Amino acid sequence: MSPHLAEHQPTEHRPRHRFRPRANWGVLLWLTVVWVALWGDLTLANVVIGAFLAVLVTAVLPLPTTPFDGRFRPWGVVLLLAHFLWDVVKASVEVAALAVRRTPPRGAVIRVRLRSHNDVYLTMVAGMTSLVPGSVVIEAHRITGTLYHHILDVEMHGGLERAHQSVLDQEERILRAFGSREELIEAGLTPGSSARAGKQRSTSGDRVEADMDARREEES
Repeated sequence: MSPHLAEHQPTEHRPRHRFRPRANWGVLLWLTVVWVALWGDLTLANVVIGAFLAVLVTAVLPLPTTPFDGRFRPWGVVLLLAHFLWDVVKASVEVAALAVRRTPPRGAVIRVRLRSHNDVYLTMVAGMTSLVPGSVVIEAHRITGTLYHHILDVEMHGGLERAHQSVLDQEERILRAFGSREELIEAGLTPGSSARAGKQRSTSGDRVEADMDARREEES
């Protein structure tokens, strides 16, 4: 090849690789907010350090991908948060009254099979249920969508059936806040942001009857 032809030979352009974080921007923003909240001081340095640590943690310790095809319903989210805050305040008062009661509490472990087997909803139900005083999820089976829920006092929760139903109600509010139309129908719920939309079939009652023996399998 002559020098003249070599001069006019087009150079090969290599594609530039842009940096893309493994986690989505919502997760990075949430981790940054948590970091700033832990320090309790909104400064530029805290925001920059929080964002850097969020990228570093999600790159070194990436979470497994979880399929999520839901949607955001503002009114459903409002109802979810309102019910959750009311449950927290009510349970806090009841646990405080239980502490000064003479009779010891009668706890129990109940098994609740959720209507949805999505890992996102399973985690949300377990987390929000455990944040209510007097109750905690001690085990979760993601394949069967089953939660083992420990309650501090059966009487405080209105009985085993009521405690079982309260977990299913929490799941319904989460599905109506974030679930897609197909996920609501699959769970036996009529699409809508509130429980007033109704159910397509009686799933809650069937699950309560099916779990009657399992709910009494362990008491403390």
